[in-house]
Amino acid sequence: MAQPKRAVVIGGGIGGLTAAVALHQGGARVTVLERAPALAPVGAAISLAPNSLRALDVIGLGATVRDLAAWQGDGGLRAPDGRWLSRTSAAAAQRRFGGPLVLLSRATLIGHLAALLPEGTVRTAAEAALADPGDSRRPARVTTPDGELEADLVVAADGIRSAVRRSLFPGHPGPVYSGFTTWRVMIPLPGVRFASHETWGRGRIWGTHPLKDGRVYAYAAAVTPEGGRSDDERAELLRRFGDWHDPIPAVLAAARHEDVLRHDVRHLARPLPAYHSGRVALLGDAAHAMPPTLGQGGNQAIEDAIVLAHHRDDLAAYTAARLPRTTAIARRAVGVARLNMLRNRAGMAVRDTVLTALSKAGPALFLRGFDDIADWRPPRPPYASVGTRETGDFSRDAHG
Repeated sequence: MAQPKRAVVIGGGIGGLTAAVALHQGGARVTVLERAPALAPVGAAISLAPNSLRALDVIGLGATVRDLAAWQGDGGLRAPDGRWLSRTSAAAAQRRFGGPLVLLSRATLIGHLAALLPEGTVRTAAEAALADPGDSRRPARVTTPDGELEADLVVAADGIRSAVRRSLFPGHPGPVYSGFTTWRVMIPLPGVRFASHETWGRGRIWGTHPLKDGRVYAYAAAVTPEGGRSDDERAELLRRFGDWHDPIPAVLAAARHEDVLRHDVRHLARPLPAYHSGRVALLGDAAHAMPPTLGQGGNQAIEDAIVLAHHRDDLAAYTAARLPRTTAIARRAVGVARLNMLRNRAGMAVRDTVLTALSKAGPALFLRGFDDIADWRPPRPPYASVGTRETGDFSRDAHG
């Protein structure tokens, strides 16, 4: 019997672990190299849309994650004074896209993915570097603190500052500042009830969403100079958002300064020429970092991982399947950022009026923004089907 092919995944985030699981289920011997001392994800929560949930069905995790859906009622877009600009509901989203939207902690998703891998697959505190991308005649080589690894496939899931991307495409300019910074908070907030929402102000946005485990996930963004920081980011949020509608003041009152994460937003303004070179494939932020305004960064990384495992013997087919779609979504995310970060008062008034009119005329902008995104299907079943809790064979002869 032929030995299973060897795959090395650089990066133990959501995209890297999803790829590792899919490749493992396809028979590959997988090693995940994570430079952090533990699988402690950066960021508080992640929103999973029906497209990535169908991708997770392929590795038997979709139903488990769907069970974590907390959003059951109304939601939508609001103005800082609390007026609803555009309303929708979980039921409307499910009807439109054939599945729910699920918000869960990144740590929870990381834990579920890691549990599907054999013990010893993930090596933490393992700084990795690409020594040779390989080609059709020789394997790729990756250096680690414990020595060098050879691989038939290297998956570069090493994030927006990807060293592998720089190695493969040294002429690419890399990420640029998107013009705004973000804050994220995830805390318990007992006794406070509210409709899931995102609020658009002048060069600022805020979102508040309940999680199934009883916690609340809140995020904020504002147009700021790159590199800005405050000694107390909670105080900074109070200054910027403290007079906005409920439940925002309650969230800020319950949060401690150490609960607040702040990161400048960057994206790849120029698409890469390909998502592969030699025996190396890029996925997630390493391939197509985008602003978070569509909530699709992690979703696209999960899609990447499933498609890559399907095309693991033909990386050109992987690029052909993923580059056009992710480029289009990244451009749309940049466009949405321009819209919701407007600072001109006249432009804001027009925007809000149009949002309200469109919401009354048909499906809310929140749902329209996911058209041609959330209806994606993986290159093979099962997805959204009975029995998706079962881990199936990832055979090459499946259709698609």
